Amino acid sequence: MSTTRATTEDRSAVRTLLRLWPYVRPVRARLLTAAFVAVLASCTGLVIPLVLKWMVDGPVADRDGAGVWLGALYLLLLGFAEALLFGLRRWLVARPLSHVEAEMRADLYRRLQRLPVAFHDRWASGQLLSRGTTDLMLLRMFLAFPLTFLLVNGVTILVGVVIMLLQDWSLGLVILIPAIPVMVTCVIFEKRYALVARRAQDQVGDLTTVVEESVLGIRIIKGFGRHRSQARAFRELSQTLRGTELRKAGLLATIWGVIVTLPEVAIGAALVLGAVQVADGELSAGTLVAFLSTALALRWPVDSIGFLLAMSQEAATATERYFEVMDEELESRATTSAPARAEGTGLRFHDVSFRYPDAPAGSSPVLDGVDLHIRSGESIALVGATGSGKTTLTALVPRLHEVTSGRITLDGQDITAMSRQELRRMVAVAFEEPTLFSAAVGENVLMGADDTAGSAELERALAVAQADFVHSLPQGTDTQVGEQGLSLSGGQRQRLALARAVVGRPRFLVLDDPLSALDVHTEAAVEAALRDVLADTTALIVAHRPSTVLLADRVALLSDGRVTAVGTHHELLRANAEYAHLMAGTEEADR
Repeated sequence: MSTTRATTEDRSAVRTLLRLWPYVRPVRARLLTAAFVAVLASCTGLVIPLVLKWMVDGPVADRDGAGVWLGALYLLLLGFAEALLFGLRRWLVARPLSHVEAEMRADLYRRLQRLPVAFHDRWASGQLLSRGTTDLMLLRMFLAFPLTFLLVNGVTILVGVVIMLLQDWSLGLVILIPAIPVMVTCVIFEKRYALVARRAQDQVGDLTTVVEESVLGIRIIKGFGRHRSQARAFRELSQTLRGTELRKAGLLATIWGVIVTLPEVAIGAALVLGAVQVADGELSAGTLVAFLSTALALRWPVDSIGFLLAMSQEAATATERYFEVMDEELESRATTSAPARAEGTGLRFHDVSFRYPDAPAGSSPVLDGVDLHIRSGESIALVGATGSGKTTLTALVPRLHEVTSGRITLDGQDITAMSRQELRRMVAVAFEEPTLFSAAVGENVLMGADDTAGSAELERALAVAQADFVHSLPQGTDTQVGEQGLSLSGGQRQRLALARAVVGRPRFLVLDDPLSALDVHTEAAVEAALRDVLADTTALIVAHRPSTVLLADRVALLSDGRVTAVGTHHELLRANAEYAHLMAGTEEADR
């Protein structure tokens, strides 16, 4: 179900994560300050072994009770300072990183709104949801913790090793022996974990898609008794994701085993060698205590390497998935700033052809050389068999899809020379499958008008669409319709979608079989009101019923992607056998 599977074999985690810099740059001062504070806190912890050395070789050896209490006070102050500095680091990063996450989420949402319909047709919604939620959460966690502590722990390990070598170089070399096998293990782990992390995050997107589709399609699932098969499909995906997560856990356990075991063995060897040196008088007890305390203080920075690398790889994968969407090509902009006027007014298709971008090479186009002129103030009904390209043709007018060749003009102006905002202000659409949002009835309808539209425009549009039923809803036009408007019937949703199309008094109206869900009596009432709207509008209406066809001044027959006949309803009934057959079939279906 997932849409893309980007390879991570040749991907550099560092190069991928650097793409986050534009978002991090505005808060870099606080993040750098937080990193400096964390380094200071970590180095404060490394002073503690030096105090212990002083205590053992000084007050303890000299049986100086006051000196011991003074040393204890130093240790307490150092511990308190370390805790305070780490708390300050946490406070410094909380606000800026929540801002980074919010900015990235807002940019992703804006990008999704501007991407062409063809993109949304290709991508599963669950994949997009997981990128805007789970992936961004992983990025915030990475910026808050691993990014800082990869630096902090690196500095801590470096300073700690220097301190140990200064205490005793031979013991220091013993501690450094595991460094090479640990680094080799980290390199191997990083490559393998990157692949598994990507697979897991893609599978989360697949699972999200299944959940979303099951919720939106719950009526179908219940109506056909498919809850068991859906549950089985969900369980299979869950098990697949579980297996991938266990694979991640296995890799993490392996590197932790290596990273924890080898340094512990080295510390044990250093302890034995140091004890022998103390017994031989070659090393002071305080130096051995300081050395071992420093080594133990480095256990967490070393042990955390696997954990931090894992989080960094997941963050790199999340960044990769985020920018897969952000790098998608946006809808093309207007091609010219001052286009020349073409001959004629109204809506005109000039030798228009269209093929879907992902169509197989060599396949026939959906539309092939469509020529059609709808004069200003005229309405044309578009009729054709299923699959003839009617809906695709209507989607080209507001540029939901881009023509493959040819051009479309509105009052002589090429639509590609207009900004989409200008174009969609002139053209209103109503689709056969109406979409309503989780908002009030009035808000849904007024989406089709500018911000100045008020109750008068709303009432007029509701009257045209015969949607007076909204006044009997619990809060009238302020009633929340719920997700997808499923609390309303299909006919009610369709009437609200029609009201949304006409509320802004558009110059051009594109209706894709807008009355298909209405009963005969409601349809007749809507058609009567719609005639007044069509009298002042240039309209293209996809129609299946003869009653809808009669709304239009003329009829265009679309067959196999071409306009094969244009005329009035009665002319085509007499002269075109295909049209007569289509109309006879719809009349029979209505009966």
